[in-house]
Parts: sequence; structure tokens; C-alpha cells
Amino acid sequence: SCQTGVTQWITGCSGLLQTAAVPGQCRRMLCSIFQRHKAGPFRLSRVCRGLIQANGATTQQNRSFYNTNKHLSAKDSLHPSEEKVGAFTRILEAMGFTGPLKYSRWKIKVAALRMYTCCVEKTDYEEFFSRCQMPDTLNSWFLVAQLHVWMCLVRMKQEGRTGKYMCRYIVHCMWEDVEQRGKVMGINSVALKEDLKSMVENFYAALFGYDEGILSDDHVLAAALWRNLFNRNCDDPRHLELLVEYVRKQVQHLDALSGEDLLLTGEVSWRPLVESDARSILKPLSPVYNDEGL
Repeated sequence: SCQTGVTQWITGCSGLLQTAAVPGQCRRMLCSIFQRHKAGPFRLSRVCRGLIQANGATTQQNRSFYNTNKHLSAKDSLHPSEEKVGAFTRILEAMGFTGPLKYSRWKIKVAALRMYTCCVEKTDYEEFFSRCQMPDTLNSWFLVAQLHVWMCLVRMKQEGRTGKYMCRYIVHCMWEDVEQRGKVMGINSVALKEDLKSMVENFYAALFGYDEGILSDDHVLAAALWRNLFNRNCDDPRHLELLVEYVRKQVQHLDALSGEDLLLTGEVSWRPLVESDARSILKPLSPVYNDEGL
């Protein structure tokens, strides 16, 4: 074909401009053919061969994009954490207000209170204190409670904007409970205010450390537990091993719970700290609630 001249080369390549995804690049390559037609048929064929290869790669890429879009379109809805909201809703949330949610705010607040109650009442704190050699104080109770609250926050953040709103109220319930417990214990109001300030700082630092640990390997999670739960006073590695195993299995257990049930009821259950087969995660039973979500 190189002996037929430049004209038939241009005719043969003209169809590529109609199918290429980047016609500007193809035009530049085609114009270079005119500039290099005096250099001989070898260079001319090499340029046109590159044009054909580029078009073939583009066509194959378009096929993969099409298959991907078709695969995504098979999903009827996006992931809850990636739900789309309008511009007005984004403006409201940027101003500090709450946009429209999947369920009423009253139901979500009731479910958040129940979830926090499960963190407090369904946890065996005496077992934690004895096995981990922690002092029986308000601060030790708070460290164990915030660990369970954090695991609930990790689970509810997967439920989109409604779950994130529920997370805010879970944290609100926690601080209200801590303040009331401090008053019942007879702690001075000035000292209690200072303790709450310190707890708030430690809480958000612990959230950051736990998030990094759950996304990383067991070494990072053990370091986060050593800093936050044990206050850097743990000398027995078996205690860290026990807590790392406990956190992993609890997070897996919470992931098995239905998001709709958690948003409507807030009922969660916890695996025991020590059990015979820690790797076996039983499918939890779905809670029963009425039409009003109670």
C-alpha cells in the first residue's frame, strides 16, 4: 500500500476521525502525514500505524467504560454514604441546619438514645476492669464506654446522611450521661468541668486513633488501644491482644446488622469479651418494632 501514494493513505485514515474519542489528536497525527510524505513510505506507514493503534486502544477503552456504566446502572441506588443531595440541602447543612432525612428526627433521636443505652447497659464493665487490670473509676468507665460508642459511630456512618445525624445525637447523649454521672458521684462542679474538657479532647483524639487502627493492621489498632484505653499503662501484651480481637469481632458483628433496623430501633448487641470461638460471628436476630419504629 505504500506505493499508492499519500492520497490513498488519507482516504484510508479518514474513517478513523469519525470513531476516535479524541479527534483533535487524530487530526494532528493526520496533518503530520502531509508534512512527512516526502520522508518516504516507511515513516508514513509508521505514523499511520500509530494512528490505528491509538484508535484501537480508544475503542477498547470505550468498551470497558460502557461495561462499567452498565454494571453500575444495574444497581438501583447508590451507596447510602454517597447519596446525592440538592444544592439547597447542601446550603442548609453548611449553615448548621439539618436537611431532609430518611426518617423523622424524633425517631432517629429515640434510636440514638437506645443505641447509647446499649453501649452502657449491655457492656460488662467489671469484666473489663478485672481482665485488663483497670481501676474502677469514672474515667475508666468512660474509656470503655467511648470504645463502644466509637464502634457504633463507625457502623452508623455507613447509613448516609441519616446515619451521620444519628451519630451526632449519640455523642450528645454520651456527654449528657457523663455529666449526670459526675454529679451523682459528688464531683465538684469546677473539677467536673475540667474533667469534661479533658474527656472531650481525649475522645476526639481516640476517634482518630481508632479509625486509623481499624483501617490498618493489628499493630496500629493495638497501639491506639494502648494509648487511649489503657492510658499507656499496659505492660501485658495479652491484654492488648484480647482487646484487638474484641474490637475486630465487634465491628464485624455490627456490620452484619441491618441498617434499617438500626436507624429505626437502635438496638445493638455485643459479643462477650472472652468466648470459646472468637472467629465465629453468628448472624444477629432482627429486632421487632411497630409501625412507628418503636
